[in-house]
This record gives sequence, C-alpha cells and structure tokens, in this order.
Amino acid sequence: MTALAVKHSAPVFAALGDPTRLRLVARLAQGEALSISQLTEGERVTRQAITKHLEVLADAGLVTDRKRGRERLYALEAAPLDDARRYLDQVSAQWDKAIARLRLLVER
Repeated sequence: MTALAVKHSAPVFAALGDPTRLRLVARLAQGEALSISQLTEGERVTRQAITKHLEVLADAGLVTDRKRGRERLYALEAAPLDDARRYLDQVSAQWDKAIARLRLLVER
C-alpha cells in the first residue's frame, strides 16, 4: 500500500463517513444527474445543508456539477470510488495473509 494510495483514498472515506452524503452518493449512483431540489426530496435537511454536503463530496472528487439553465445538476464520479475499492482490496489481501500466517503459527 503506497502513501499515494492512502493520500487519495482518505478524502473519499472521510466524505463517505456521513449518512446524508452516503444517501446522496447512492441516489447519484443511479446514473442520472440531479438538481439540488431533486436531491433534497425525502431528506430531513435543508437545501443549504445538501449544498454543503455536495461541496464535501465534490472536494473529494466524488461529485461534479454542471449548469443547466438556472439549475445546477450534480453527477457521481465513479473513479474515486474505484480507487477506494482497490485500496480496500489491498487492505483485505494484507489481512488475509496475516490471518494465514497466524493460522500456521497456531496449528504448529
């Protein structure tokens, strides 16, 4: 696991560490770019709060936005999630190796 992988993955994990942001990512993962109004539907927070959550996701590279008329549409960027998944796969592989070594030690 390289320091670069940790540096790139940490902001993604931090951004995903909030239930509201996780719900926003899940909604955007359906593929369609959505407006603030659409993203606020069904949430128990204000449009302003949703905007702040989207800023955190954008800072982590997880969300992009584009202007359409008077609206701003938000879309999910999958690449940072893929990078984070690869990082977790590396951690998982390290744990598997450590458990295998422990099993050998215990079984001797």
